[in-house]
Amino acid sequence: MTASNRRTPAATRASVLQQLLPGYPAREHWRLVPATGQHYLDVGSGEPLLFLHGNPTWSYAWRKLLPTLAPHARCLAPDLPGLGLSQPVEPPSDPRARYLHQLDHLDALYHHLVRNEGVPPSGWTFAVHDWGGPLGVAWLLRNPGVVSRLVVLNTIAFPWPDGYRLPFYLRWIRDHRPVAATVHATNAFARATVRLGVTHRLSSAERRAYLLPHARRGNRRTITEFVRAIPRNPADEAWRLLTPPDGDDCLGRLPMLIGWGMRDPVFTPLILAEWTRRHPHAVVHRYPRAGHLVMDDAGDELGAHIRDFLRGQR
Repeated sequence: MTASNRRTPAATRASVLQQLLPGYPAREHWRLVPATGQHYLDVGSGEPLLFLHGNPTWSYAWRKLLPTLAPHARCLAPDLPGLGLSQPVEPPSDPRARYLHQLDHLDALYHHLVRNEGVPPSGWTFAVHDWGGPLGVAWLLRNPGVVSRLVVLNTIAFPWPDGYRLPFYLRWIRDHRPVAATVHATNAFARATVRLGVTHRLSSAERRAYLLPHARRGNRRTITEFVRAIPRNPADEAWRLLTPPDGDDCLGRLPMLIGWGMRDPVFTPLILAEWTRRHPHAVVHRYPRAGHLVMDDAGDELGAHIRDFLRGQR
């Protein structure tokens, strides 16, 4: 019997899956958190650098940064529960706790990495994008002393600034159940993101790779839920993710790099201006020709800037 014939069905599926993910790290870098089934990448060595993606992306979004950063940091890139290669999750029935389960999964990932994978309990860098911003900042505020540096990429972690208006298509999905149901059925939000979220056209293979984990209708629930959860005022349950505790200046003490795609229709220059107003100590890099998926549009330049930031260079 040949080696290929001895493969288990699971191993065969994983091998086929890897072939469909151009640029994604090899299977030996894939990991699961035993307690939750959350999938994550573990690439490189050095101090921990945790990437937190948004919606509707997954750890595939970081593929262009990893070759530059893995020689300088232990790059850990989870798929948020219900997205990418992580197992789907049933959200809590209590709506007040619905998004706390995302933070609970981050807790489980952290404890798994520290207890079982030799990752130090402190000295971490977080790189956050889109929904990864409010989730990552909420987690680091709940766990002071773990995160030593923060990389901010087209996201928000405070109430929307005065004058900001959410794009109409997000309002439609968020506020109208029939629209949300149609988007869920057609995977329209993810399909639009891989085309309109970049200014430099992705290859057809890259677009397919982004969409692959959510090709089946049953795997798209979290995508729609995240859009419908976008907080717009204090009455929304996820608003607390955008409101740090009063008097907490933890972020003001953290070294911070802000890398911003200036052609993002959602996280606009108005939001970047609010980041810089709140955190004038931050190192800021603007990418004039990059869109929402700044890690795709400006991958080489962004990777070099993060590498220099990790080295203590501006």
